[in-house]
Amino acid sequence: MPLADALLTIDFQNGVCKGPTPVVDLENCIYKINKRIALYRQSEKPIIFVQHNDNELVKDQRDWLIINELNTKNDDYYVQKRHANSFYKTTLKTILDENTVNTIEICGAQTEYCVDTTIKMAHGLGYKLQMVRGTATTIANDYMDAKTTNLFYENIWNHRFLEFV
Repeated sequence: MPLADALLTIDFQNGVCKGPTPVVDLENCIYKINKRIALYRQSEKPIIFVQHNDNELVKDQRDWLIINELNTKNDDYYVQKRHANSFYKTTLKTILDENTVNTIEICGAQTEYCVDTTIKMAHGLGYKLQMVRGTATTIANDYMDAKTTNLFYENIWNHRFLEFV
């Protein structure tokens, strides 16, 4: 599978993934994301972790922390956000520009909120995007179960906003 210029992991935090209702297929998602992280590390490409901050995901508290199962390192990039759009009032675009990033691989949680919003914003900014199927996850909502939500968004994104690799 080809690598993009950078790997962007969105909101894989305790409070998002392991909250009162855990995200669907978490173990498999972790496995797939860690495989991608290893490939990006091997190729010395930037790995960026986005963390949401709000009244429920309070900075430096347990729920705000990235889940322990992800292979993070201190010298990875960490972006703090307060909006579903990972670019809105954050350092993300600066980090991408400083690393001459034109292509981004995206993964994370929650599919229909921060992942979808960031994909559409990145696409609108002109980045070429890719994703490995099954590396975005969510919980059930009032309209669809979590697996259906993931499939629904993967179908919307496919060949419109990103390419699956």
